[in-house]
Amino acid sequence: MALLIRGGTVVDANQTYRADVLCENGVIVAIGEGLDAPSGAEVVDAGGQYVMPGGIDPHTHMELPFMGTVASEDFFTGTAAGLAGGTTSIIDFVIPNPKQPLMEAFNDWRGWSEKAAADYGFHVAVTWWDESVYRDMGTLVHEHGVSSFKHFMAYKNAIMADDEILVNSFSRALELGALPTVHAENGELVFRLQRKLIAKGMTGPEFHPLSRPPEVEGEAANRAIRIAQVLGVPVYVVHVSAKDALDAIARARSEGQRVFGEVLAGHLVIDDSVYRDKDWDRAAAHVMSPPFRPKHHQDALWAGLAAGHLQTTATDHCCFCASQKAMGRDDFTKIPNGTGGVEDRMSVIWHHGVNTGRLTPNEFVKVTSTNAAQIFNLYPRKGAVAVGSDADLVVWDPQATRTISVKTHHQNVDANIFEGMTVRGVAAHTVSQGKLVWTDGDLRAERGAGRYLKRPPNPAYFEATRLLNQSKEPVAVDRPRASVATAA
Repeated sequence: MALLIRGGTVVDANQTYRADVLCENGVIVAIGEGLDAPSGAEVVDAGGQYVMPGGIDPHTHMELPFMGTVASEDFFTGTAAGLAGGTTSIIDFVIPNPKQPLMEAFNDWRGWSEKAAADYGFHVAVTWWDESVYRDMGTLVHEHGVSSFKHFMAYKNAIMADDEILVNSFSRALELGALPTVHAENGELVFRLQRKLIAKGMTGPEFHPLSRPPEVEGEAANRAIRIAQVLGVPVYVVHVSAKDALDAIARARSEGQRVFGEVLAGHLVIDDSVYRDKDWDRAAAHVMSPPFRPKHHQDALWAGLAAGHLQTTATDHCCFCASQKAMGRDDFTKIPNGTGGVEDRMSVIWHHGVNTGRLTPNEFVKVTSTNAAQIFNLYPRKGAVAVGSDADLVVWDPQATRTISVKTHHQNVDANIFEGMTVRGVAAHTVSQGKLVWTDGDLRAERGAGRYLKRPPNPAYFEATRLLNQSKEPVAVDRPRASVATAA
C-alpha cells in the first residue's frame, strides 16, 4: 500500500524545502510538490509540519540481563515506545558474560529481538579475550553485519575490559574495519570509591555520583582515545556526561584524530540533584552510569553538541522498575543501573535544543538520525529523506505540546526521568517501512515487524585512517594458542 505525506516541509541534515513525499513498498519513491496519490494510497496531511528522517537511537539495552535481574523493557515494548516518539531504528548491545562465546551471546540476543516492532541492529561487547573472541569478531563482521564493538571500562569483576583487552580488541577491529566503542569510566577507581563509601555507611542513592566523579570518566575517555591513537583506529565514546570527557574528545579531534562522541538526552537536561530526593524510589530511579552531573556540565555538553565535538544523541534506554531498583535499598552499588527515554529523546532535544536556539532544525536531524546512520554505516538507507531510502519518517509538529509522564508514556517502566516536563515539538505521525505506526496518538506497532539491520564496515572512515597511518608500524594482535586459552 502506498502512503503520501502531503503539504509538509522536508527537513533533512542539509536542507529545508516544501515537498510531498510518496512511499511505496517500504521505500521513498518520489519527492516533489503536487504529487498525485496512487489509487488506494493513504494520505497524511503534513501542513504546517516538518517531514524528517525517523530517529535513530544508537544506544539502547532492551531485555538486558544485568546486575541480577533483567531490564523490564523487551524488544517489542521498547521499539514500540520509540515509534510513539519518532524513533524508527535502534542499535542495541549484545553483552556476553565473561568467558561466554560472542556468537553464543549474539544468537541469544537475535532470538529475543525477533519481537521488535521497528528495525534494529547490534553492537557486540568484548568482555574478555582469547582466540575464540578474535575469530568470533571476524564472523560477526563478515557474516552478520556487526561493524562496531563495545568495551566497558567500568564494572570491575564483571564485564570490565582492561587495557590488554582494549589493545587486542581495538587492533582486531582495525583489521576488520570495525569501529570500537567505549563506556569510559575508570573501573578500578569506581570500585575503590564504592568500597570506601559503603565502609563509611554511605549506602543511599545520593552517594552513587560520588563513587563515579567526572574525573574517572575523563581519565578513561582520554586513555581509550590515546590507545586508539597509537593503534591508528577510530573510536566512539558513548554517553559522554562530563566536561572532562568532552575535553578529551575535543582535544583529540582538534589534533585530527577520528573520535566520535555520543551524549544522552538525560545528561543534557537533568542534574545530580535528583539523587538527593528524599523519596528513595525517585532517587534510585535515576541511578545510571555515568551518573547525572552538576549543572555546569550540561552547558558544556550542549556546546560540544553545537560545535560538532559530539555527533550523536542517544538514551542508553535500560529500564528497571522500582521493585528491581529496591535490590540496592541498603547498598547503592546493588541498584540496577539504568533509566528510560527512547520515547522522549526526540521531543526533549527539540524542546531544549531547537526551541532555545542551541540547534537548528537541520542540526537536530543530524544529531538524532543522520550522524548515527553515517557513523554506523546505515546511510543513506536510514537517516535521509531521499528517493530510495527506507520510508522511515517522522512528521513533526513543532507547535504541539505534551507533558511527559509515567501515566501516559508507552515505555514498560514505572518511572520516567523526565516526569512532569512539558515539551513543545512532538511526533504527530511516525512512518516505519512505509506504514503509519503512530498517528495522532494511535500506536499501531506490530510485534515482529522490525528487521535486523546488517551494517558492513564503513570503508570511508577506514580508508582515511589507513592513509593517515601508512607510515606507522603495525601493532600485532595477541592471538594466544588454543591450548593456552583452554588452560586459562
